[in-house]
Amino acid sequence: MRIATWNVNSLKARLPKVEEWLSYAAPDVLCMQETKLADAAFPAMAFNALGYEVAFHGNGRWNGVAIASRVGLEQARPGFAGEELSEIEECRFLTALCGGVRVGSVYVPNGRAVGSEHYEAKLAWLERLRDDLAEQCSPDQPIAICGDYNIAPADADVFDPKAFAGATHVTPAERAAFSGFIEWGLFDAFRLVYPATDRLYTWWDYRAGDFHKHRGMRIDHLLVSRPIAERVSYALVDREARKGMGGERPPSDHAPVFVDFDWPAAR
Repeated sequence: MRIATWNVNSLKARLPKVEEWLSYAAPDVLCMQETKLADAAFPAMAFNALGYEVAFHGNGRWNGVAIASRVGLEQARPGFAGEELSEIEECRFLTALCGGVRVGSVYVPNGRAVGSEHYEAKLAWLERLRDDLAEQCSPDQPIAICGDYNIAPADADVFDPKAFAGATHVTPAERAAFSGFIEWGLFDAFRLVYPATDRLYTWWDYRAGDFHKHRGMRIDHLLVSRPIAERVSYALVDREARKGMGGERPPSDHAPVFVDFDWPAAR
């Protein structure tokens, strides 16, 4: 079974690229972030034509998350359990049961500046996400919480730690929040395949040719429970999908990431 995550940075602008990637990468499940589409405008038929069921959660402004699955999609739930969709939630979290795996597509707030109200809201949102996980799931269940966490868990996940000193994404508080998911019982699936010395990133700034200079960060993650972690066999950051689309449309500033694991539902 192949589960992927991709911050597409506007599905309306980059649907052809996503369709192309689905056709050749063939993930069983794709979690998307920053769709930037209202639910009524989501291009479900385009995914259906490729054999995918879809669940989506967006308001047409910013943010927006979605899950596309070709191994079944049931029990889709937007937002945190037991809460009305609120301003703090902001169309950033969606879960569904796909092929027997509880899959979550998550888009963690950026935080903007350390010490700002946005930074504090980011930490509060991460705490609520972990609470939701603990309330609704158990580490011995098959779980994959995938998406743009806007956190580089370690210095090895940025091209130059000094370049990010004093910035968000790398602060002790953010990294502690990320570690909280690991302590609860999830595993960083990508790190099960690639050691930290490999300098593999998932996001590159559009400016200054950072992508071509390999000046990036690893902020897109697939956190999986032990039943999946024990079966992981392969992982990849698909840099090809981060390259240009032709014409005037730039690619997303993120690359898709996926992991493969042996799972009966994929057969």
